[in-house]
Amino acid sequence: MGDSFGKGHHLHLIDGSAYIFRAYHALPPLTRKSDGLPVGAVAGFCNMLWKYVSDDHGSHAPTHAAVIFDHSAKTFRNEIYSNYKANRPEPPEDLRPQFPLTREATRAFNIACIETEGYEADDIIAAYACRARDAGGRVTIISSDKDLMQLVGDGVEMLDPIKGKPIGPDEVFEKFGVGPDRVTDIQALAGDSIDNVPGAPGIGIKTAATLIQEYGDLETLLARAEEIKQPKRRQTLIDFADQIRISKRLVTLDCDTPLDVALEALEVRDAEAETLLGFLSEMEFRTLTARVAERLGAEAPAVKSAPPAEAPPAPDLPAIDTTIYETVTTTEMLAKWIADIHDTGHVAIDTETTSLDEMQAELVGISLATAPGRACYIPVGHVEGGGDLFAGTARVDGQLTSDEVIAALKPALEDDSVLKILHNAKYDWKILARHGIRMAPLADTMLMSYALNAGSHNHGMDEVAERYLGHRCIPIKDLIGTGKAQVNFAQVPIDRAAPYAAEDAEVTLRLWQHFAPMLPPAGVTTVYETLERPMIPVLAEMEMAGIRIDGDTLKRMSNAFSQKMAGLEDEIHGLAGHKFNIGSPKQLGEILFDTMGLTGGAKGKTGAYSTSAQVLEDLAAEGHDLPARVLDWRQVSKLKSTYTDALPTYVHPDSGRVHTSYSIAGAQTGRLASTEPNLQNIPVRTEEGRRIREAFVAAPGHRLVSLDYSQIELRILAHIADIPALKQAFKDGIDIHAMTASQMFGVPVEGMDPYVRRQAKAINFGVIYGISGFGLARNLRIPREEAQAFINTYFERFPEIRAYMDATIAGAKRDGFVRTLFGRRINTPEINASGPGAGGARRAAINAPIQGTAADIIRRAMIRMPKAIAGQPARMLLQVHDELVFEVEEGAEDALIAVARQVMEGAADPAVHLSVPLVVDAGIGQNWAEAH
Repeated sequence: MGDSFGKGHHLHLIDGSAYIFRAYHALPPLTRKSDGLPVGAVAGFCNMLWKYVSDDHGSHAPTHAAVIFDHSAKTFRNEIYSNYKANRPEPPEDLRPQFPLTREATRAFNIACIETEGYEADDIIAAYACRARDAGGRVTIISSDKDLMQLVGDGVEMLDPIKGKPIGPDEVFEKFGVGPDRVTDIQALAGDSIDNVPGAPGIGIKTAATLIQEYGDLETLLARAEEIKQPKRRQTLIDFADQIRISKRLVTLDCDTPLDVALEALEVRDAEAETLLGFLSEMEFRTLTARVAERLGAEAPAVKSAPPAEAPPAPDLPAIDTTIYETVTTTEMLAKWIADIHDTGHVAIDTETTSLDEMQAELVGISLATAPGRACYIPVGHVEGGGDLFAGTARVDGQLTSDEVIAALKPALEDDSVLKILHNAKYDWKILARHGIRMAPLADTMLMSYALNAGSHNHGMDEVAERYLGHRCIPIKDLIGTGKAQVNFAQVPIDRAAPYAAEDAEVTLRLWQHFAPMLPPAGVTTVYETLERPMIPVLAEMEMAGIRIDGDTLKRMSNAFSQKMAGLEDEIHGLAGHKFNIGSPKQLGEILFDTMGLTGGAKGKTGAYSTSAQVLEDLAAEGHDLPARVLDWRQVSKLKSTYTDALPTYVHPDSGRVHTSYSIAGAQTGRLASTEPNLQNIPVRTEEGRRIREAFVAAPGHRLVSLDYSQIELRILAHIADIPALKQAFKDGIDIHAMTASQMFGVPVEGMDPYVRRQAKAINFGVIYGISGFGLARNLRIPREEAQAFINTYFERFPEIRAYMDATIAGAKRDGFVRTLFGRRINTPEINASGPGAGGARRAAINAPIQGTAADIIRRAMIRMPKAIAGQPARMLLQVHDELVFEVEEGAEDALIAVARQVMEGAADPAVHLSVPLVVDAGIGQNWAEAH
């Protein structure tokens, strides 16, 4: 035990329970690879503790510290009020086994770990804070919990661990409208729905603050309640005085809580490397283990985690050494590397550029690797620091020119006998294509990782290098910095750029050596070779082609949207009775639930009401006009900001076209996603959304052609679930939604009420996504019971769908993944979890084979398309879900449609023989809206 605690000492009290729940909700689920133990909250907790012990606290550095935990749900407060915290839900099942592990983690960090049976963590914190303050020391409570704010005062402050901001008397007054000494009075009046503290009905924080400011304290207020002029408030305080006093006892922290560990025993101690690293490696936290080992100057223990897909034994290779790479500065040195490429028959490549925008990035250098430990960097565009790049700024001496390097490398990079290995090959392919090189054949380690482990983790180089090679790459921020001080890669000195760039090439080579043998045993070789790798040049060519947009059309739309928003604002303000900021969720929530008194208001952690789209849709479904108009306003506002205002900023200065970028390894189902700009999410169900497509236009003398799969996911469902009625309907070309309505509701197809057909359509598509009765009720704006009855009838009529769902969920739980008809493996890591996310995991597993198969089919069509339309005056520009958009010379539209339709409708063959036909609708127009 150390010296007695007193003046000059500083105690840090960490709210451990808050750390745990913040870690659990902030991070995706994580399980220990060796045995499936949930450890996501432990991982987040350890990262937060590591940040805490690593930070330089300056003048606030602690001499003593402890992490305080809740021991159990039942405390002395339950004896005061039996319903205290009665509404608190049980912790999620996957969190429960992590509670004891967080205590182990705290002890592994060599920080005092304290909990006391029958007392809450807040009471223990209060007792330590009071005793430390009384002894003459300083106290910092690391938490943002409002219940602890009553302790703030002389010698005691709080620190928000996320924002890093101190919480003193001023911040307490800002939150409660009173000083810390009156916080419990406010809480006693306002109550707390989370902890089930009853308070005074109808009195919130603001009203409570007004009352306490006027009367001084709670007891004075209750004694003089008869003087209050407002009748309802007066009667409430009189009728509920005893309840309010009980509430104050519930919210007042107990500074006399017994302390099992003396203040003096909380002295700060350095972590012991062996203990801490042993715990972290046991948890299989590879990244944090390496980081801690580096900081402590210790050797990181082996982490026994295995990657999700079964891997063969890794070759016994030396560690990556970034000090041995060569910087190529002469044609003779470059010639030796090119000879080495031809000798080995493969080369890993990476480019360094001035931008992430492949269409405008300038080439700064190229790195090559032909074997582990053999890599180089070829600088071509490094400039002296400062100034505008490539605008008169002097090039660093001793570099070959980009023209020299490109000319020398072109034969090898286009040689069919040399395999080019890259990570995220599409980026480098486009960079080199702009310099006249069309690389082939290709291997892409990002796509290998994606084919093996879609849904298990991200596939960026840094993450997979650390996960599979146990190697931490040099962070780019170490070279270019961050924020306002960030420089361009061209300004990085060559001697610092070379190790970083060449390391990327060697890491890529080693990942290829690691992943390539894993593909066959995982059963994904065909997926990688036929659905992933061939997409690289197809998408690259589409992105480079781009599409024209009409700026004048967008400007007119933007003006029209502004006018519509202004009209909606006037209408909303009229319904509310006064003006307010419609874009402020806080103000909108207060209007809906405080001023208008609508039901369904729920406050989040910030204390503000939720005004999410779902909340507003539910209110609108109940017939309330204001939330319905706000939804309209939000939709128009988003269209304006995201598209009509933003799209012109994406026009390339040279091509005059918009060049989106597609992510091949984004969605785990194989669906493509587009960014910069995102053209996948343009709404098509609303008139305003459809109008956005009018701004996408064909070049002069050309037309746009759209080909779109008709109801492809329903067709795939009919095949996979083997539903005779649906399969026959598709073969006969019957209106599937009308047929479903007829089967379900017993009405004839001829002369069917459109509303009945819409109901069947909503169910048809909803079932694919595992829609619930609640969700269908909201979509159709009908009672929940009626919606659930529709779903029940649907499953009675098509029992094969229920059988498919049950079998798919069972398989996913057994295997940990599902597959598309083409063999794409989609991992389902959360399928065996319980709690709020379990339903979503099951719905995703049900939908994945259907949506994934549809994605595979359109990929197969896209891969075949360039060869099929070669020689035609047409090119493929866009892919949006089930649709392909082409630009074709006027007069050649019908010929293109005939060829493209044949490719798309036959895309599943010969790999999969669908028992239903694929049908493609086609359209032609001067703009995308007309074509679609």
